[in-house]
Amino acid sequence: MPLGTESRWLRRFATGAPPRMRLLCLPHAGGSASFFHDWGHAFGDDVEVLAVRYPGRQERIAEEPWTELEQLAAAIADELPPYLDAPLAIFGHSMGATLGYEITLRLAARYGTVPALLMVSCRRAPHLLTPRTAAFGTDEELVAEIKRMGGTDSVLLDDPALRELVLPAIRGDFCAVARYTARPGTALPCPVVGYVGDGDPDVAPHEVAAWSGLAPRGFELKVLPGGHFYLVDQRAALIADIRARLVAQR
Repeated sequence: MPLGTESRWLRRFATGAPPRMRLLCLPHAGGSASFFHDWGHAFGDDVEVLAVRYPGRQERIAEEPWTELEQLAAAIADELPPYLDAPLAIFGHSMGATLGYEITLRLAARYGTVPALLMVSCRRAPHLLTPRTAAFGTDEELVAEIKRMGGTDSVLLDDPALRELVLPAIRGDFCAVARYTARPGTALPCPVVGYVGDGDPDVAPHEVAAWSGLAPRGFELKVLPGGHFYLVDQRAALIADIRARLVAQR
């Protein structure tokens, strides 16, 4: 796809000149590309941000949500070749971290491209994942689970009309997460950085640190204050850390 063509999968925050690097951002379950809106130009004039648009929300609200993470990762990976003329770093939060892992493996296997860096946030390593059943409860139980985890998206659920619009995508994502259960991890061909909030109610720092077993090219763990959505309150600190890592890739 020519870079001048709009992608239904990617919201592109273009730089003024050809970028030195691109950063692919993958939202959490129930999240959307707009979650990374204020990241769009936060990493300098030479880093182009690509935020992934999942089916079933915002610009793609008329589409059915996808409920298989492997299928979703394959579609996103197949969208990326036009953007691989510059090194690619990947950041995924929660469900997005699993997608980042699957996309990294597919880029290497299908296109011979190894991301410069994979950053995984608030997500257990693939071999430690446990099934989640919230996707199959009532609407009220699902809403309660989302609010327990926190994050800006939970505010939308207080409005009945908005809830009706956003809940199908959230349920589809939770279903996809529930189906992606533990499996033997595959070693990654790039360095990995793990991020987690020190008060995350579901994911402990040592569980994120277990990604080190899949990172023979190097692993670092960064623990920041906060819960599962630490990256909202700790935006400045997180962006500064990521920016430094992207600069180091020069």
